[in-house]
Order: sequence, then C-alpha cells, then structure tokens
Amino acid sequence: MMPGAASAFPAAAARANRGSDMREAFAGLSTDWKEGINWAAVREWRLKRAHDAMQRHGLGALLLMYDENMRYVSSTLTPGWNRLKPGLRYVVLTEGRAPIVYEQGDIGFHLKVHNPWIPKENIRYSYAWIKGAAGPAAQSQVEKFTKALVADLAAAGVTNKPLGVDFIDINMIKAFERAGIKWTDGMSPMMEARAIKSPDEIKAFKIVGSICDALHYEFTHFLKPGLMENEVAAFGFEYLYSIPGMEDVEDVIVSSGPNAWPNWRNFSDRIIRPGELVIIDLAALTWNGFKSCVYRTYCVGGKPTDEMKRTYDEAHKWLWDSIEAVKPGATTKDIASKWPSAKEIWGYAEEDQAAANLWGHGLGLAQYDPPVISRIWSLDHPVEIKPGMTFALETQHGKLHQYGVRLEEMLYVTETGHELVSSYKSHEIVVVD
Repeated sequence: MMPGAASAFPAAAARANRGSDMREAFAGLSTDWKEGINWAAVREWRLKRAHDAMQRHGLGALLLMYDENMRYVSSTLTPGWNRLKPGLRYVVLTEGRAPIVYEQGDIGFHLKVHNPWIPKENIRYSYAWIKGAAGPAAQSQVEKFTKALVADLAAAGVTNKPLGVDFIDINMIKAFERAGIKWTDGMSPMMEARAIKSPDEIKAFKIVGSICDALHYEFTHFLKPGLMENEVAAFGFEYLYSIPGMEDVEDVIVSSGPNAWPNWRNFSDRIIRPGELVIIDLAALTWNGFKSCVYRTYCVGGKPTDEMKRTYDEAHKWLWDSIEAVKPGATTKDIASKWPSAKEIWGYAEEDQAAANLWGHGLGLAQYDPPVISRIWSLDHPVEIKPGMTFALETQHGKLHQYGVRLEEMLYVTETGHELVSSYKSHEIVVVD
C-alpha cells in the first residue's frame, strides 16, 4: 500500500547508520506467526515508568488531563474533540494501582469492551465543567469531581501525600483548598516517564518514519505548477487517513514561494508557480499514538537556482552537524551549539524571534516529548541525551518573501549513537520537473 522510497544519504548520514544490520522486518500487524509490535509490553512499560516517576517525586497519585499523559498510563483512545479540552475526561493514577479512567459521558461503555487491561470498575464517567464554560454550574461540577477524587485517594491510602497534576484551573484550586488536597507539579514526572521509549515503542516510531518516507515520495508524483497549497495538503491528508492505525493528522504544512520564508508553517490557496521552492512537513501524523515530523524541500516545475542550492547546503550542514552530535552522554547543548545564532544568520536581536527555526523536539505520544532543543535555552540549561530517546532535528534558511528551505530527520538514540528512521531524499532539494 505504501510505495518504497529510495535511500539517498550524504556521507554524514551513512556514517550515522553504519553498523545497522537491517531495517525493520515487521509492520503494524501482529499475527500468530509474527509478533510485530508487542502492545501489551508497551502498556506494561509505560505504566511502570509512570509509577516509578511518581515514587521519585514523592507523589501519592497523579491526576492527568492532557491526552498524551492519559494515553500513556491507560492506553485508552477517545474522540478527537475530547482531547482538546482538559477536563472532559481525566485519569487518576495512585500508588501501585491500575489507572482509573473518567471518560466523557457514556463513551466508557466502549472502553469496557476494547480495553480489558483496565478493570471494569475503574472505567467511570467524568464530572466536567469545561474550564468554566458551564457558567455558575462549574462550581457544583467541580465539587462532584473533587468528592470522587478524594474517595479515590482515600481508597488508595494516599490522602496524606501530594497529588501531582498536569493541568489545573481556578475552580480546581479553590475546591482542592476546601478539600485539603495538597497538589503539586505532575507534568514533570510524566515528562520524565515519556522521555525514554521501550524497544516496542521504537518499533512503532520506525513505522511512522516509513509512512513519512512513502508520502514524501508520493508528493514527487503529485506536485506540479498550478496546484494550490491546500490541494497539496489535501492530497497528503487523504493518503495518510487511508493507512490503518492512523488516528489523527494535525498538519500537512505546505509553504511555497514567499510563504516559505519566514516559514509560515501553514497552507493557503496560494498557487504554486514554476521553479518555486515548496517546503512540506508531515507534522504530527499520529499512527497508534506516535507522532511524526519530517520536512522536505521541493522545487516544482523547474530547477533551483544556484542561490537556492547554496541556501539549502547551509541548512543541510547545520542539520547534519547537529545529527552527528547525538549520542548517549552528550547534551542538548552539544547539539544546539552546532547551529549558528539568530543574530549571526538573520540579524535578529534575540534567539526567541527564531524559535523553532533551528530546532529539535522529542516525539512520542506528544509532538513535544523531551528533549526540546533550541539555542534559546539549551546552551544554558543542557539536558543529557539518553538511549531510548526519540526526537526530530530540523533546520531552515531562506530569503525574505522570496523562497525558503527546510529539512528535518527523525531519529532515536541507541546505546552507542543514533539511528535515523526517516530516509527519503534530504541531501539536496528534491526536483519535480
């Protein structure tokens, strides 16, 4: 279903992949004769890491409202509209116990069928106030929510320990104060847990890389002058949603010509003209929970100019210099220091104006798992690179309102270095003529 894509790596990439005996010999389907991805092992790994993180931080329980955290500890899936509004559903995780899933409305009936690893009595309906949109009823809803939460903490014998939360609003703060709940940061423990992936999670990450390679290949057969950016994005969306296991596609970014610098990170009805550069990002396609981010630069209906090539070569060098710095024991400072300053390249007064131009970000159940790498903070606050981390590195450059280039690779950290999971052409601008 997904066409293969030829590998075209520069020397730096070849060195990075030396020692890799073979590519993945599995796909998303597990059978009686081929295990593929062991999702039961993934669930066990995640729950243990969450419990361990709670213990390190001295927490008695976690109250989770962000989708990536709820998915991590419970392996439950909810409709897309439920994921965007904290509090429509939530998960309570207490010391040494299975998670309690408070699902929106009566959706829990489906969870009881599809998620046998959650005890049926732990699948309940939520008490939502939608961040106060319920108006005066919000306070009474929060009281019901808090009463149920206190009962969960009491049943686990952890009412005397701090409750970690990944989200809180003014209604919760007041209700927790009245109930005597001592709450604290619960996002940091979850970030720590999610930062390191299991071998089976890395298998899933590789599948995501394969999907990105295939679609970037397909773009070479679809792109042509006269298409609008939104038509290109629509082609990408249709292709991705035809793949089993695809849950969501946050963005197919298509920025052409003047929209590519600064990178608008969007798409519009702009018509692509001959000889223009088009940058395309498969941003946060979500296959079985795992996110993506892979940019490629195309020249459509002509050849890139020498100036465009030089610009691309600069961005390419920045990217591969940073990729070669990735290994266990290195830090995010070692990676970010391979990139030039925003003042040096673009004349910006502060690095913050170039946020995400030269960038690295963890990938997993969230588009921004740890580590997140930037000259804004990584030079002064380095984070250690560890085996099992999965992230993307990306660079860009361009000429104001004329053209832009951007390229990005996905990789994971091994015991001795790193391996790339994206492989479709990034050594040069992809010409579609």
